[in-house]
Amino acid sequence: MSVELSDLYRSLSTVADGHELAHPESLRRFADRRARARVVGSTLAVALVVGGVAVGARLAYPADGSAPLPPPADTPGPVPTGSPALPSPTPPPASTPSTPPPNTTPSGTSSRSATGATAPQPPTSIPDRAFFVLAAPNRTGLESRMEGPALPTLCGTRLPSDSATVQRRGRYLAYKFPETPTGNVPDGSYRHTITIYRSGRADDALRELRRAVRGCPDQKLPDDSRTWRQRLLTSGGYGDESVLFEMRAPMPDGMGEPGTDEVRLVRVVRIGDVVTVLWEQGWEHTAAVRSQVDADSRRAVAAIEKWLD
Repeated sequence: MSVELSDLYRSLSTVADGHELAHPESLRRFADRRARARVVGSTLAVALVVGGVAVGARLAYPADGSAPLPPPADTPGPVPTGSPALPSPTPPPASTPSTPPPNTTPSGTSSRSATGATAPQPPTSIPDRAFFVLAAPNRTGLESRMEGPALPTLCGTRLPSDSATVQRRGRYLAYKFPETPTGNVPDGSYRHTITIYRSGRADDALRELRRAVRGCPDQKLPDDSRTWRQRLLTSGGYGDESVLFEMRAPMPDGMGEPGTDEVRLVRVVRIGDVVTVLWEQGWEHTAAVRSQVDADSRRAVAAIEKWLD
């Protein structure tokens, strides 16, 4: 190889007359240096690549060897500064719930319940069987039909619900206590009335009565010099709702024990659109007994419920 190179070199010298050419040995040394430089450059490039991988590994993994958890799949990445944010996707429109149709019942028709049944209408007349019968030990045989007001006067107040009455019937009856011997005078008496109101107006009557009692804490009655005091009492559970109030005044001179009061009790009970009143009026200034009025009130309610059933 070296002999061929020398021959070629001499031929080139002959052609390139007047130009100085480098010696073959110099060319060999130059070629060897270029080859070594290429080897060193490749080695350096490999070293840089390996070093970069090592640095990247240190950034990706902590020193303790534990790998960090990747962010959740739905975690948005940072938005580059100056780049417009992507618009969020518009959610599909929610389905509109169905609206129940408004009540289209024509006015003037009878109301119906949720099951479609027609609400019961008030009765139009009061039969005799709507009135209760006293328990046998309380009977005196004294009973008569009665006209007139169902309630005592309360400072002259008139109840607006009176204009909504359909029918009213009343009676007067006397009672005695079981221990009172037969033939003695009665121990008390009732003014008992039953009233039918137009549909939905009976509760107005009780509400107006409560207001009237509260608005008349005391009063003087015609032909009576005494002062009567009125107050509401706890009525208890009678019918759909009830009102109980008392009227109290000193005993007239010569009647009863000194310092005692004459007491009247009035219970008003609503059963649907029907209202019954037991106004205990005593007998010759006797005082009403609550237990007797309670017992007769229960009998009065039972009779009306049986009639309306």
